[in-house]
Amino acid sequence: SLPLMVSPATLIPRPDTEVLVEHALKLAANHPMLVQAGALDLGTGTGAIALALTSEWPNVSIIGVDIQADAVALAQHNSAQLRLVNATFKQGSWFEPVQGQKFALIVSNPPYIDEDDHHLNQGDVRFEPWSALVAKDQGLADLILIATQARQYMLADAWLLLEHGFAQGQAVRDVLIENGYRDVHTVKDYGDNDRITLGKWNP
Repeated sequence: SLPLMVSPATLIPRPDTEVLVEHALKLAANHPMLVQAGALDLGTGTGAIALALTSEWPNVSIIGVDIQADAVALAQHNSAQLRLVNATFKQGSWFEPVQGQKFALIVSNPPYIDEDDHHLNQGDVRFEPWSALVAKDQGLADLILIATQARQYMLADAWLLLEHGFAQGQAVRDVLIENGYRDVHTVKDYGDNDRITLGKWNP
């Protein structure tokens, strides 16, 4: 329900990502350290996920990270326009700007499209930045990196939620399980496609 400005530096927010937000709100709401530790949104783009969480959790600090300076500036603009002051946006590659911090929730809609995917030449994807769409290793490289490194930044019983391609559910579940996450499962989007895979961290 939030009006968001977009730019050539960001993805266009889509209903698929609302599923991620809905499950993040449901799963992390009861974490005893949510208010103190807050949540992290990696590859924030327009700030859509971070701002949606902030609008529902006004007492929780949300940090959004993006490698693109233009995206960070846009997310800050959207935050100011919506007066959602608990959202903070930082520039950097994945976890670099939050070294030493631990969170009750980490969410991400990272690049997950294979560079040879024919969908890159269709529809509104043609107008979005490749850096926010395409990843190596058949689209799995950034998903694997986040799943592997996130453990250092998660409190006990924190949740990691990852958006991914409709055919990547099994691969992402395997990655989370191999990295020690528990309660790993995949959630379908509104089109009945595998879209979000999540797991709980219990060190």
